[in-house]
Amino acid sequence: MDIKAADQKYIAHTYGRVPLVLTGGKGSVVTDDAGREYIDMGSGIAVNTFGAADPGWVQAVTAQLSALQHTSNYYYTEPMAKLASLLCEKTGMAKVFFSNSGAEANECAIKAARKYSFDRYGEGRKKIITLRDSFHGRTVTTLSATGQDSLHTYFGPFTEGFAYVKAGDKEGLAAEVDESCCAILMELIQGEGGVNVLDQDFVDFAVELARKKDILILVDEVQTGNGRTGKLYSWMHYGFRPDIFTTAKGLAGGLPLGATVFNEKTGDVLTPGSHGSTFGGNPVCAAGAVYVLEHLDEELLQEVKEKGDYIRESLEGLPDVEEVTGMGLMIGVKLKKDLAQAVTACREKGVLVLTAHDKMRLLPPLNIPFPVLQEAVARIKEGIEG
Repeated sequence: MDIKAADQKYIAHTYGRVPLVLTGGKGSVVTDDAGREYIDMGSGIAVNTFGAADPGWVQAVTAQLSALQHTSNYYYTEPMAKLASLLCEKTGMAKVFFSNSGAEANECAIKAARKYSFDRYGEGRKKIITLRDSFHGRTVTTLSATGQDSLHTYFGPFTEGFAYVKAGDKEGLAAEVDESCCAILMELIQGEGGVNVLDQDFVDFAVELARKKDILILVDEVQTGNGRTGKLYSWMHYGFRPDIFTTAKGLAGGLPLGATVFNEKTGDVLTPGSHGSTFGGNPVCAAGAVYVLEHLDEELLQEVKEKGDYIRESLEGLPDVEEVTGMGLMIGVKLKKDLAQAVTACREKGVLVLTAHDKMRLLPPLNIPFPVLQEAVARIKEGIEG
């Protein structure tokens, strides 16, 4: 079968494909249809938490697949209950709603924030403030929440009730916090927006402002979560606990699973019939996520920090590097030269990297062995400098 030709003929052209057919992999290395190996510094856009075909993860998923692949949410299943317990116990949160993706998790958070406000204050308190350069998903509502004008095209009318403030703009944020506001939604590191890390001072200001007015703080952890930044969730770096946070991508280690996680204040907002999902909390996906969370221990999280520091220190100061941003194993590299050429050069040298706006983006598996990481960084340097 000519895979590329079939893809071009039968699959909607919504992606700019890289001319590469991946057929397998092991850990941090993936293989193409010609048998060539590449060090994967993207991990499926922060999805393959432990790389390709991690043996323990495969065993956990296969065992559940062999027992029961799916049942509706009218019934209890052990993997979903165990996963919800882990999420709440590890974060100090109270309740979880499971879905299939980050966009769905964010959609749930938006609905819950508006219902929380409606239940307490009635009509009219529905505005949600988000940040410029944010990205929250591809549904009409999560696109509406996304603070990028370039994405507010084609699909109108967009969902109303969102306001956008530039990250770091305290005055702008304070001006938008009025009687119509019910929540502030933030990515603490804007992934798709360019791996932009929010300042502690701005986050502290937003949290304090929200607490005074019973405005909910929602944190989008779709890309930053599940150990990616060197803590289980990025809000843990900032010294506060959100009212609601969302997560997906790396949660199930390669399977589609999203989660919206509520604190005590918001835990009972969603009631029977107010929200739902056919596949949310699927037992196979949940079993994969249980394995992931059980293996994100402090030793591994410390390694994530150290590996991230190594990448930053290795790339900062290179003649063709203007800036390195990020946290843990979520790194953005702004170049002084053509980004697309550098990405292609890296691929030709056997390392796969991503982009985010004007930066090269690095999101390797969290357990990438240090010698493999060193080799990847060496090849990236050659790709940048070539």
